[in-house]
Amino acid sequence: MTLLSIRDLTVYHGQLRAVDGLSLEVERGEVLAIIGANGAGKSTLLRAVAGLNPPASGSITLDGRDITRMPAHKRVPAGIALVPEGRRLFRSLTVEENLLAGAYRGRPGAWNLARVYELFPWMADRRAQNAAQLSGGEQQAVAIGRALLSNPALLLIDELSLGLAPVVVRRIYEVLPDIVTAGTTALLVEQDVSQAMRVADRLHCLLEGRSVLRGRPRELTPEQVEHAYFGIGTAYAGGTPGKGGD
Repeated sequence: MTLLSIRDLTVYHGQLRAVDGLSLEVERGEVLAIIGANGAGKSTLLRAVAGLNPPASGSITLDGRDITRMPAHKRVPAGIALVPEGRRLFRSLTVEENLLAGAYRGRPGAWNLARVYELFPWMADRRAQNAAQLSGGEQQAVAIGRALLSNPALLLIDELSLGLAPVVVRRIYEVLPDIVTAGTTALLVEQDVSQAMRVADRLHCLLEGRSVLRGRPRELTPEQVEHAYFGIGTAYAGGTPGKGGD
């Protein structure tokens, strides 16, 4: 069943057309990864879904409801939570205070402090610690926990691995199946192609705001992914060019 449907979406970042006529769907209970080089439009796409970058044209539908023009602050209670690039924690607040900020305007559901502490056991002992004193990986985990406390139907994760050591990234990604099993669908942006291929059910590769490759990781060859990522020749899966549709 489709949870998120994006049709012919065009979004500008300043004067740049960052997302260009993009269409894709995210099925309930899956992990969809968006890969691509810097400037491909990945983060702009997530920001548009979160309501932070208004589309110039096209539509965004969540669970059958058109949210294209819905303000960002109304998308959280509608079921969308964003883990932004760079974590964006409140550095003067404690770990627990940052987590509880995610519950503001959130929805009722299974995620609460106890559930987040179960997902990330180290947090319970350090709940009173200032967020500024955490490592980058720990801050990323808190940012994920904060988003989960809004009880989202759709979790958006922007550049989870950015600036983190590979071993830290692997540890964070290890909790993703537990999040999905609990009923949360994930749409993630990731520059680390190997991580995206490992955790995603399906992926789209963006180039200049268009989807030039899509499919299940096991069905895509390394050559296809490389050519799509760097814009070498024509790379696509399933016999259909990537722009438009899913």
